[in-house]
Amino acid sequence: MKLGISIGYSGADLRLPVEKVRRAEELGYDSVWTAEAYGSDAISPLAYLAGQTERIRLGTGIMQLAGRPPAMCAMQAATVDALAGGGRFIAGLGVSGPQIVEGWYGQPWGRPYYRIRDYVLIMKKIFAREEPVTHEGKEISLPYKGEGAMGIGKPLKSILHMNPNIPIWLGSGTETNVRLAAEIADGILPLGFVPTTAAMYTPWIEEGFQRAGNGKGWKDFEIQASCTVDITDDVRTAFRKMKPGIALYVGGMGHSSKNFHNDMMVRRGYGDAAKTIQELYLAGRKGEAIEAVPDEFCDEGSLVGPKARIIERFRAWEDSIATGLTVNGDDKAIEFMAEVTGANRGNRE
Repeated sequence: MKLGISIGYSGADLRLPVEKVRRAEELGYDSVWTAEAYGSDAISPLAYLAGQTERIRLGTGIMQLAGRPPAMCAMQAATVDALAGGGRFIAGLGVSGPQIVEGWYGQPWGRPYYRIRDYVLIMKKIFAREEPVTHEGKEISLPYKGEGAMGIGKPLKSILHMNPNIPIWLGSGTETNVRLAAEIADGILPLGFVPTTAAMYTPWIEEGFQRAGNGKGWKDFEIQASCTVDITDDVRTAFRKMKPGIALYVGGMGHSSKNFHNDMMVRRGYGDAAKTIQELYLAGRKGEAIEAVPDEFCDEGSLVGPKARIIERFRAWEDSIATGLTVNGDDKAIEFMAEVTGANRGNRE
């Protein structure tokens, strides 16, 4: 299994953990992932890391569609890929949520399924440079012919000869968009994936392959899961450290009527807990919301405890459909997971 690390998005200050990324690369880690919400962006840190690393793949987990038109997204992806020497960039995309899309970017929520489809197909046309780009989509069209258009938009072809094979991955966990990812994208960052949900994802992905209609299969598709790793003799304390973040996302990261993280918790079989956490969090009772997060939910999405327990529980991740695992943990966890997987074997030989 390929390993990755995530550096997420910044808090009040932007500090890139360059040495941690370099160490992960030395250990044989396959990828490093950035993110964006409404502070630091996902692309700029990777441009910097491109010059600080040599081999590790540089992925956005994720770029928000509303933050940039598909042409600019393709330009940014191709630029960082070129700076990194080619073949290292992964364009991870996602829609974010209506509170950010409409509240921060000033864009309509629209029809996300069609927006994603149009966005990815336009990016692939730009990467390919086969002809000036045109696209007649349900959400996005090139040239633009909608309200306010002068009607003189010109189809264009990238000046930069881009890597035509820059992979595009989608961040999603819903049935519809998982199928879409398997159909039109090269990989997926599955929201809330744990080994026990593999049976749910498998038919969705296979249906997407069938819709692609070009012989696409598992060998052509990457699935990057993510989990917290904490080496400790006190498992309960490890769970308690995880719960504030879970409560924030399940309870408050989105509107009560539209919260993808809450929906994910429901899909994993914790509907009652998800409802309780959201009600408490939105009522301002954050401490109670944190206490309402089940230990079992934490345990499913993490690898915590003594090293022997982590090794035993990691087998389920290795045996799942995931092709990669992003490790969220301290330096000891990063080192240990490389040892467990033999990720650095290729660098030693």
